[in-house]
Amino acid sequence: MSADITPLTNIMARLRDRDTGCPWDIAQNFATIAPYTIEEAYEVADAIERNDLDALKDELGDLLLQVVFHSQMASEQSAFTLQDVVNGICDKMVRRHPHVFGDISAASHEVPDNWETIKAAERSDNDDNSALAGVALALPALLRAQKIQKRAARTGFDWPDQSGVRDKIIEELDEVSEATTAEHVAEEIGDLLFAVVNLARFHQVDAEHALKQANTKFERRFRDMELSAGDVFVDLSLEQKEELWQQAKAKEKK
Repeated sequence: MSADITPLTNIMARLRDRDTGCPWDIAQNFATIAPYTIEEAYEVADAIERNDLDALKDELGDLLLQVVFHSQMASEQSAFTLQDVVNGICDKMVRRHPHVFGDISAASHEVPDNWETIKAAERSDNDDNSALAGVALALPALLRAQKIQKRAARTGFDWPDQSGVRDKIIEELDEVSEATTAEHVAEEIGDLLFAVVNLARFHQVDAEHALKQANTKFERRFRDMELSAGDVFVDLSLEQKEELWQQAKAKEKK
């Protein structure tokens, strides 16, 4: 059963009407709306993580609104329409799934590599034919680092084994210690983080997800410390807080 998106497109066209629309919506452009688009995508992911399907329905609607919003602004410039967006993604999905819509076969583990091969062929038609072309600048830094490294590795530019990656991490850590200016420290810490992402990749660990889990674990333990100490938590010594931290860790092991 197909969904009718026309009511939503009509609402957006009305909101953007220069004479009778909403002043805020009329004043927006691609750049000002982009942060909202990113935020809505994160809220979709949050609803999924919480397994809240009612929230997921609402957040998907908010994300869909972003697609309609951008498409409406583009149509006003005669650049493209929402129908062009739909047609484009339909063509892309058919093109990238020849094992479904074509006459070739592929096992589950082969699909990701086939997908990347097809994407690489598509990039060859663009002015920028670098192996790194198309890795979005707006991606979270850890995720973008991982994608860049995977792309580079496909060209053969990669460490032969984990030992080289571990040595690189130690090297970068030493360079952080040797840096003499704040700007240099920031640069070396960036290199260190990039090297750590490489180690995650070698272990087939999603660096973004791993850090997210570490954030969650730290927050859970820190909240336990606060709850155990009560109102006096801030005034405790570092040694006392460390003891509470170890207690929180011990509770998790039980």
